[in-house]
Amino acid sequence: MSRRLVPTVLREEPRYRLLFGSQVLSVLGDRVTSVALPFAVLSVGGGVRDVAATATAQFLPFVILAIPAGVWADRWERKRILIASDVVRLVTQTIAAVLLLSGSAKVVHLVVLAALFGGADAFFAPAFSGLLPTTVSPGNLQPANALRGLSFSLANVAGPAVAGLLIGFAGGPGSALVFDGATFLVSVVLLLPLRPALVDEAAAADERAAPASFRTSLREGWEEVRSRSWVVGYLGGISVYHAMVLPAIFVVGPVLMADRYDGARSWAIVTALFGMGNILGDLLLLRWRPAYALRAGALMLVGSSCQAAVIGSHLPVWAIGLLELLTGVCVTGMFTLWETSLGEHIPPGALSRVSSYDYLSSTGMIPLGTVVVGGLAALVGISATLVVMTLCGIGAAVVVLGIPSVRHLPRPVEAAVGGGP
Repeated sequence: MSRRLVPTVLREEPRYRLLFGSQVLSVLGDRVTSVALPFAVLSVGGGVRDVAATATAQFLPFVILAIPAGVWADRWERKRILIASDVVRLVTQTIAAVLLLSGSAKVVHLVVLAALFGGADAFFAPAFSGLLPTTVSPGNLQPANALRGLSFSLANVAGPAVAGLLIGFAGGPGSALVFDGATFLVSVVLLLPLRPALVDEAAAADERAAPASFRTSLREGWEEVRSRSWVVGYLGGISVYHAMVLPAIFVVGPVLMADRYDGARSWAIVTALFGMGNILGDLLLLRWRPAYALRAGALMLVGSSCQAAVIGSHLPVWAIGLLELLTGVCVTGMFTLWETSLGEHIPPGALSRVSSYDYLSSTGMIPLGTVVVGGLAALVGISATLVVMTLCGIGAAVVVLGIPSVRHLPRPVEAAVGGGP
């Protein structure tokens, strides 16, 4: 393979190569499991309520543990947290696979294992966000985040296809969980030799020299968030996006396509073009380095918040799909530039704690928004609900863009003029 086809961040950053390599297959495995798990529940005699209970069991620990996990990730060695999380998830997926393949699985087994998986995942996310900037030079932080986003975007496309092949032709849902478990084993093997940069070791030394109580660390983490208006504002905008805009994809969109268009076939076109937009956005941010990253991210948040309006526009399906392609570029861009800004401006010793608020304000708002929007649609109808979603989402995004510290947050010189793709 020509070196020009390999992104610069992978060529220049050996630490990041290990971290990125550990996650590529793992992300794909998680997307495979997200498709396979409902079928696993159904295959052991469960129903819709059991599927919902299993999904809730996997998600709820994340909501409960996100903030404490961020504190612990800033107090302990982050690499060890990642490895421990991967080992736990390797064990849970292996046990679930053995139970399914042997015909011994029951719904209660899958619920408990899903909860353990979710708990380990809650520790992994903030530790990963805190570790990533210590594996690259400042000039390569944005492409590192963009490449990570690209792995998610590609996995969203490939995951369902791989899951379908494994479930349909390789032994059912159990084989999909075997695949996911194997990806965690690969991740552990690649993480073991990883040695983070000195900045992370210096932060750890500071913690050892002056250990703070858990409560003090928790308070200090919140102070890192509260003292920065750009962090508070962007967290608020992301929360509204997840609560009031994203349900246009999860809840309202499929219903509307069934009522007005060609059902699943039309929805497949829209979601495929949205996924293509995600990939294009990630590729764009491997090259483009805006001078004001968070300003560009806030503009993309405005574009992302148009999704509800696009879905309810009454345009032909292909026109909706093409507009969703543009919003797909915006969605991946707003997250990449936000995560890059956090890595550039939050002290390394507090980054996991601040990132935990990010995860809670995004992931934590999805079920709340789904319930609210679903109830609103039943009460006032789909069209009126889409109008409310659009006004809330775009209004909040414009408020974020209006915050001076969001528009004028500078970038480190080396980040703005970093190397090419």
